Amino acid sequence: MNKISLQNKLQRFIVDFRTAVLGTEKDFVTGSIERAIFMLSVPMILEMMMESLFAVVDVFFVGRLGVDAIATVGLTESIIMIVYSLCVGLSMGVTAMVSRRVGERKHKDAADVAYQSILVAFFIALIIGIFGFIYARDLLFLMGASEELISQGYGYTQVLIGGNITIMLLFILNAVFRGAGDASIAMRALWVSNGLNLILDPLLIFGFGPIEGMGVKGAAIATTIGRSIGVAYQLYMLLRGKSVIQLTKENMVFRLNIMLRLIKVSLGGIGQYLIGTASWIFLVRIISYFGSEAVAGYTISIRIIVFTILPSWGISNAAATLVGQNLGAQQPERAEKSVWKCAFYNMLFLLGMSIAFFIFADFLVRIFSSETAVVQYGVTALRFICTGYIFFAYGMVVSQAFNGAGDTRTPTIVNFFCYWMLQIPLAYLLAILTPLEIKGIYLAILTAEIFLAIIVVIIFRKGKWKLVEV
Repeated sequence: MNKISLQNKLQRFIVDFRTAVLGTEKDFVTGSIERAIFMLSVPMILEMMMESLFAVVDVFFVGRLGVDAIATVGLTESIIMIVYSLCVGLSMGVTAMVSRRVGERKHKDAADVAYQSILVAFFIALIIGIFGFIYARDLLFLMGASEELISQGYGYTQVLIGGNITIMLLFILNAVFRGAGDASIAMRALWVSNGLNLILDPLLIFGFGPIEGMGVKGAAIATTIGRSIGVAYQLYMLLRGKSVIQLTKENMVFRLNIMLRLIKVSLGGIGQYLIGTASWIFLVRIISYFGSEAVAGYTISIRIIVFTILPSWGISNAAATLVGQNLGAQQPERAEKSVWKCAFYNMLFLLGMSIAFFIFADFLVRIFSSETAVVQYGVTALRFICTGYIFFAYGMVVSQAFNGAGDTRTPTIVNFFCYWMLQIPLAYLLAILTPLEIKGIYLAILTAEIFLAIIVVIIFRKGKWKLVEV
């Protein structure tokens, strides 16, 4: 009997998993909350794992070029995090507005939001791209790079920042699909992008046959091409596909009122992540005092961490979508229950990952580099940061729940105090003025994330987020 029951459960899981990946289920405001979380989380987790592969694959192949090449990726990634912050901030506004309109069954209004978000993303990316391409050398210099590193790696920075439109649109359009409950389309866009990146990365970095290797710059070109094809797929699905939201000529009109509302909702999210990003940039700047090996080790550890944090963002994004759609459907209590369930599942997942990372830290870091100093720095960072995963789990989900409700202001304020008022000063004091040195930076990261999780949970319980209008 038990064997039959287990087989039935396994068959049911396979059916549900296939349904989630295919995206055939669209209604998330009725029925089982657990099922709704599963149907949204599976494609979102797979999507975020694919996004994390961009960074992991780049470091894996670039690591064969030496420490300076890895450090170039790390320093450039710290700069490009500003673009990611704008992307994620805008994505919050897009997801909040699209999910609320879909919950209200106003699909044409949701499509209007989607088009205005594309326009906003395009103009922001154009400005950043021109500036980043021209001043790539100067940006690396400001981040503490040596002259040798700059001369060898500035091409990577030029291409990645110059082509940031692909990053911007990939994020924004996936936010549209997630808000609409079409997470499987967002997932497939990342599959396409990463498939190409996996093929092109070694080809353009090292060369093959008549194709001459371009070194670290080739990694940036491969990533940009992969993302471009992913964006083309997204646009096709919006225009010709079977998404809940369909763009037509009627939607493709400049609507200042919607754009201003989108920017207003997104500003909190942009500020929220710019605060976090600026904090990470300052941390990398402090780490650079300890040399290229320290930056390389930290870069590797962060890539490994991202590989788990981004899947957790999948669960967090599911919470945001469920909050937005259920508030739109006038079901605030169902929205709250969804958040607590998502947070619990995320905690279980990250608890398992933290144990694995603590045990296998040395093995994981050595996949990317065999240099003793780099490995030591990377292992230390990985073990320190992963000890706070249980707190990270709740902090991520609850913060995204605020964003899904359109309350981007609350997490912004919390981020400001936890990152700028606590993390940065503490990291500097512990690293520069105490014998802890670089361990002090990792301890500051851990401390700030624990405080952030506790604060957002306390505020979330008060329930004011249920009254936000977007």
